Amino acid sequence: MSEALSPEVVTGLLPEVAELIISALNLDMGADEIEADAPLFGEGLGLDSIDVLEIALVVSKRYGFQLRSDNEDNIRIFSSLRALTAHIAAHRSK
Repeated sequence: MSEALSPEVVTGLLPEVAELIISALNLDMGADEIEADAPLFGEGLGLDSIDVLEIALVVSKRYGFQLRSDNEDNIRIFSSLRALTAHIAAHRSK
């Protein structure tokens, strides 16, 4: 497994991505309140498709790659904070 995809790298990046989500969506909560494996949609954090667009925009600016709306893996990518963070760790250029 490459260093970029190691569990330690993903775990270390979780708080940063959680803060990014909170900031982008103006959520009234702390980064530690977002459970890493809880769903981002529905009964989890309760995000909707507009929220995903906002997150995709800030991820693009912060990490230097595009999250495309036509990506067939978006359901998996946005399934949880950990899944999104792992995707960022694997694709970031910044």
